[in-house]
Amino acid sequence: MNLPALPRQLRVLYASVALVASTLTSLAELSVTIAPDRPSGVYAAGETASWTVNVNPDPASPVHELTYNITKDGATPVASGKLDFSGTPVKISASRTDPGSMAVAVFVTGNPTRLALGGAIFDPEKISPSAPEPKGFDAFWQSKLDELARVPINPVVKKAPDPYKTKDVDYYQVTLDNIRGTKVHGQLARPSAEGKYPAMLMVMGAGVSPLKPFAVLGDAKAGWLVFQISAHDIPIDESGEFYTQLDNGALKNYPLIGSEDREKSYFLRMFLGCARAVDYLTSRPDWDGKIMMVTGPSQGGLQSFATAGLCPKVTGVMALVPAGCDVSGTLHNRGTVWPYWFSKAAGDRDMKKVETTAGYFDGLNFAARIHCPTLVGYGLIDETSRPDSVAAAVNALKGPKETIILPLSNHMGRDHTGKGKSLYQELFFSRAEAWKKSALAGQSLPPKSP
Repeated sequence: MNLPALPRQLRVLYASVALVASTLTSLAELSVTIAPDRPSGVYAAGETASWTVNVNPDPASPVHELTYNITKDGATPVASGKLDFSGTPVKISASRTDPGSMAVAVFVTGNPTRLALGGAIFDPEKISPSAPEPKGFDAFWQSKLDELARVPINPVVKKAPDPYKTKDVDYYQVTLDNIRGTKVHGQLARPSAEGKYPAMLMVMGAGVSPLKPFAVLGDAKAGWLVFQISAHDIPIDESGEFYTQLDNGALKNYPLIGSEDREKSYFLRMFLGCARAVDYLTSRPDWDGKIMMVTGPSQGGLQSFATAGLCPKVTGVMALVPAGCDVSGTLHNRGTVWPYWFSKAAGDRDMKKVETTAGYFDGLNFAARIHCPTLVGYGLIDETSRPDSVAAAVNALKGPKETIILPLSNHMGRDHTGKGKSLYQELFFSRAEAWKKSALAGQSLPPKSP
C-alpha cells in the first residue's frame, strides 16, 4: 500500500513493531506481537488500518483465549471480539473517516492485564482542539507577567563542585526570586572560556526529584549556556528521602493543587518560574543575544510550550511527548491526558471551575502563540500524552515546525509493557541533536535532514 502524501515538516519513524507481552503467572509464558500493515502508523481518513497479531506459544493451541478491543482517541469503543487462531495470520482492521488516533489492545479474556498495544493516527495535520480557549487568556497572562516584572530577579549564583570534573566547563547552582515570595531553583553550566554563548533552558518532567549535574554538563561542553530548573520551589540537591517525603506529603498530586482557581493553580508559579529563567538567561553578559532555546519532556514539554508562548525572546523549542495539551478532550470524547485535571483523585471538586481553570494552563493554547521553530515528538501508544492531543497542539503552532511521530513508543520511550530500554524515541533525540548543532552554527531551523 502506498503511503499518503505528508506535510513537509512531518518526519515519521519507520520501523517494524515488536510489542512483547509481560510474563503471565499462570500456565505458561505467553507473548503477543502486533505488527501494523503500515509501520509509520500514519493513515489518511477513510483508509483502513490493519494489525497482524501473533502469539507464542503455537497459536494452534493457545494457552489462553485472547480478546481484543479497538478505541478511537483513547475513549470511544470501535470494535471488540475474540481472536481466532485456527488460521494464520490473524488480522484486526479498523477505519475512521475523520482525523484522530486509534489503538488496538489484546488481552487474555477476563483478565484486564493488557498483553499488547498497537496504534495508528489518521490525518494528524487536521486534528483540531476539542474546545475553544478561555476568554481573556492573553489578558490574564499579561497581568501575571506584569506581576512577575515587579519582582526583582535577585539571582544568587554559587559555584558548585562538578562531581564529574568536566574539563573546561563551569558549574553553578542558582536561585531566583519568583512571584509571591517563591523561588526558582536550578543548575547552570557554561564553557569556562570567556565569551558569549547561546542559551538553553531545560525544564523537567513530572515528579519530585533532585537535579542531576550531568543533565547540563554535556551541552555546556558543546558550547551552550545551559540552565535547568526545578518545577518546584525546593532545593535541587537534597537526599532521596527528602524528595520521597515531599512526593508523599506536601507535593502529593501537586498538578491538582488549585485546579479550581487560575490564581491558585500549581502551574501558575511553575510557568512564571520558566519565564523568570528566560529573563535571567537573557540578562547575563555571557548570553550571545541571539539564541534562546527551551526544551523538556512530558511536563517539561508543557512548560516549553508555556515558556515560548509567554516569552518572545525564545527562538526555538524542542518538546518530547508534551503533556497537558488539549486537556478538555476528556470532556469531548477524547481520552484523559496528564495532568488529569478531571480526575477524582483529589476528592470532590467543582468540575465546571476545573474546566475553566484548565484552559489557562493548556499547552495547546500556549502553542497557538508560538512563532519560533518548534520540534515535537510523540508516540502512538502513549496514554499519558495521547497522540491526538499532541497533534492538535502541533497544528496550533504558528512558526516552522518538525514533527516526529514514534509509532512504537509509549510515554517513556518503551513499548506498552514499560520494560526494557528506551529505544523508541531515538529518532527524536537524533533530530534534537541536529537542531542544537544547527543553532550553535548559526544556521536556520529546522535543519535539513541528512
